Amino acid sequence: MKKSKQSELVLHPKKKVKNPIKRFFINLVHYRVLTLMCIPAMVFFFMFSYMPLPGIYVAFINYSYSKGIFGSKFVGLDNFKFLFTSGKIAMLTRNTILYNVAFIILGNLLAIFMAILLNELRSKYFKKVSQTMMFLPYFISHVLVGFLVYNMLNYDYGFVNTILVNLGFERWGPYSDAKVWPVLIIIIFLWQVTGYNSVVYFAAIMGIDAEIIEAARVDGANGFQKIFYIIIPGLKQTVIILFLFALGGIVKGNFGLFYNIIGQNSMLFSTTDIIETYVYRATINDFNFSTASAVGLYQSLFGFVLVLTSNWVIRKLNPDYSLF
Repeated sequence: MKKSKQSELVLHPKKKVKNPIKRFFINLVHYRVLTLMCIPAMVFFFMFSYMPLPGIYVAFINYSYSKGIFGSKFVGLDNFKFLFTSGKIAMLTRNTILYNVAFIILGNLLAIFMAILLNELRSKYFKKVSQTMMFLPYFISHVLVGFLVYNMLNYDYGFVNTILVNLGFERWGPYSDAKVWPVLIIIIFLWQVTGYNSVVYFAAIMGIDAEIIEAARVDGANGFQKIFYIIIPGLKQTVIILFLFALGGIVKGNFGLFYNIIGQNSMLFSTTDIIETYVYRATINDFNFSTASAVGLYQSLFGFVLVLTSNWVIRKLNPDYSLF
């Protein structure tokens, strides 16, 4: 009798134990295997997400090397006032969000399209070769991508201008024209990540019940009807979850991509400067740690509120698709 009660206590701790601390340790023992599997992730987030939290204080001080973080003068919200009154934060937020919106929407649409195309291929050998070739750009470093783009678009000896001159056209100078770079950066980003993103959707397509597709074929559904009425609706939950994850980083730009392509070219900053590149310049070039920390804190709070709001809206529409 005692053993059965003890097993019930472990199997149903929430029902039998009211003390939250005691219930926590009972769950910890009961789910010890899952807890051990989660330890590396917990250590990672503790070290890189929670331990640096006291550094937020830098955003509210006028940091001095000689006095240190907690010895520097406290200035309150002055660092934030400077950002908002100077107009830089509006431009940085606009550029960062618009780029990420384009990356999320176009990236997911293109990834879904490529995943569906891969699924429709009949030759397994050609399917594997195509998937591998699409996946390769994801492993190319941003430094090399910046090098390739520069050699393609350089005004004097770039590949594109060499062809234009040989065809009798004038040279094109993209590194002095800020208007063309939003399109160029989006194209470069899609080229690099589409193969990687399509793998997730391709795996989701593989998870769709084959009997449903077979029943649709028996009923006379053609290829397009199968895609629009079975495959795309089957990807709905995956799309929403990935969309919510992406929203968390909508104010976090791709620093490696932007910095290695644009570099320190101030003529292009009006359309290519994002929060990450500004923070890098403020920290490394200007040694303005307080302003950089203020921008980083603003960035984190903005993304946090956006994720909570989006998750709340989705939970109201369909609770099954929300993250929490």
